[in-house]
Amino acid sequence: MTRTLVPNSPGSPGASLTAARRARELAELAAGEPVDVLVVGLGATGAGAALDAASRGRSVAAIDAHDLAFGTSRWSSKLIHGGLRYLASGEVAVAHESAVERGVLMERTAPHLVRAQPFVLPLTPMTSGRHAALAGAGLLAGDLLRASARTARATLPGPRRLSAVETLRLAPGLRRPGLRGGLLSWDGQLADDARLVTAIARTAAASGARILTRARALSVTGSGATVRDELTGAEFEIRARAVINATGVWAGQLVGDVRLRPSRGTHLVLRSESLSGLTAGLHIPIPGELSRFALVLPQGDGRTYVGLTDEPVEGPIPDVPQVPEADIGYLLDILGSTLDVPLRRSAVVGAFAGLRPLLDQAPAAPGSGASGSGASGSGASGSGASGSGASGRTADISRRHAVLTSRDGVVTIVGGKLTTYRRMAQDAVDAALAARGLPAGPCRTAYLPLVGADSPARLAALDAPRRLVRRYGNEAPAVHALGAEDPALREPVVPSSAVTGAELLWAVRHEGALDEADLLDRRTRIGLVPADRAEALSAARAALARDPG
Repeated sequence: MTRTLVPNSPGSPGASLTAARRARELAELAAGEPVDVLVVGLGATGAGAALDAASRGRSVAAIDAHDLAFGTSRWSSKLIHGGLRYLASGEVAVAHESAVERGVLMERTAPHLVRAQPFVLPLTPMTSGRHAALAGAGLLAGDLLRASARTARATLPGPRRLSAVETLRLAPGLRRPGLRGGLLSWDGQLADDARLVTAIARTAAASGARILTRARALSVTGSGATVRDELTGAEFEIRARAVINATGVWAGQLVGDVRLRPSRGTHLVLRSESLSGLTAGLHIPIPGELSRFALVLPQGDGRTYVGLTDEPVEGPIPDVPQVPEADIGYLLDILGSTLDVPLRRSAVVGAFAGLRPLLDQAPAAPGSGASGSGASGSGASGSGASGSGASGRTADISRRHAVLTSRDGVVTIVGGKLTTYRRMAQDAVDAALAARGLPAGPCRTAYLPLVGADSPARLAALDAPRRLVRRYGNEAPAVHALGAEDPALREPVVPSSAVTGAELLWAVRHEGALDEADLLDRRTRIGLVPADRAEALSAARAALARDPG
C-alpha cells in the first residue's frame, strides 16, 4: 500500500462541519464574496468536485438543498466494484476505470472505509455448465482488471472454485440438493456510502471549501446561482467564476437541455438472522440473463441487503424514491431460487431505492457539448420530468459518465456510478476551469487521503472498538472518548443496532448534522429500518440538545 500523510488530525477544526460554521460561511457568501467554483449538489460527485477544486487552490462553495448524501449516493449497494459487468458488456474503458478507482479507495484514499469482501456464486441446478464456465471466465477477467489497475493481490485475493462443502460453510442457507459448489471472488465493500460522502465533504472543508447544506439553488448560470437558505427562507446570490451542476437525477431541473433516463435500483433490508451463518456475499444469477446477478450483501451490523433492480422511472423525480411492492416480490423470488427455506415478506424489515442518473442517449440539444466517460448527487430545486429519449432497457444504458457544458457555461456531470466519483469530479473540475480560463495545478485527489484514513498498521493499533475504526478510521478514538462525558454515550441507542450515542454527538459536533433525519438517515443508517428509527428518535434529539448550535 502507498503510504501517504493524513491531511488532518482527528477532529481537527478545519475538517469539522458545524451549524455555526454553516451560518458564518453562508453570511459571507450572501454579503457578496465571490468564489472561483460553485458546486451544486453534495452527493459523492459534488463533494468530490469541491475537494478536487479546493485541493488545487481554488476558492470553493458547495451547496445542497438538503444534506450530505441526501440523494442517490446513500442508496447504493455499498460496493466499490471493479467493473466486471461493464467488461461483460464490452465497455472495457469503463471497466478499467472502475478497477483503477477501486484501488485508489482501497489502498490510498479511504482504506478505513473500504475492505475486501468475498462473494460466492453458487452453482445450483439453475446454473448451467455453460453459464458457470462464462462466469468463471468473467471472474478471471476481473482479476486481470485488478492487475491492470495495479491493485495488490494482498488487497484483493484472486478468484477460485469452491467445493459444495466450502460453499455451504460460507452460505449455510443455500439449497443443498444439486449444489455443485461455487465460484469465489472478491470486491470492495464500503462500511457505509453516506459515510464516504461525509468524509469527502469534510476533507474538502479542511482544504478550504465552504460546505453548505440546506442551501437550495433556485437557478444557476455560468456566473453563479440564486440560493435560498432553507432554514431561514432568505434568498441571495452566490457569485462564482465557474459553476458545476452535480445534482444527479435532478440535473435537468437546473439546466434545461440535460436529458436523463433515470432507473430505479431497489434493495431489501433483512435482519442478518434471516440468513443465519452467511459470511460472504452472494451473486445469484437472474433468470434469462448471462451477465446480471442479484446481490446478497451482509453488512456486519446485524443487517443484510438484497438487491438490486434496474427499472425505468418516468415523470417527476421525488426527493426520496419509494419502493414498490413489485420490486420487493421480485427480489424475494430471486433470493428464494437458491435458499433452502425461502423468505416470507415479513422478513423484509426495510427497503430503499436509488435513482441512477443515466444519460439519455438521444442526440444532444444544439449548443451543448459532451465529453468524458458522471454520478450521483442531490440539491436541485423543485420537481421535473425526465427525458424519454432512446428506447430499450435502462439496464442496457452505458454507465459511462459525461461532462456537459451548457450555452451559458454551466458544467453538468451525469451518468457514472459511486465507485468512480473521484474521476467524475476530476473531469467536471477540469472542464469548468478550462471553460472559464481559471489556472490551477493538476488534480491531487488520487493521492489525497480522506479524513480518517491511515495505514493498516496504524488503524490496527488504535485504542478503539473495531467497529468504530471501520467507520471513522483514525478518528475512532476521539469518537469513543466522548463516552467520558457520559458513559451512556457508549451504549447502543437501540438494541438492534450497534450505533452509540457518542456517534450521534460526534455527527452534530463535527459532521454537520442539523436534525434527527441527518443523524438517523445519513450519518448513521439506523433509519433504514423504520422500527429502529422510531426507537432511536429520542437519542437523536438528546444529541442535538447537547449541542443546539
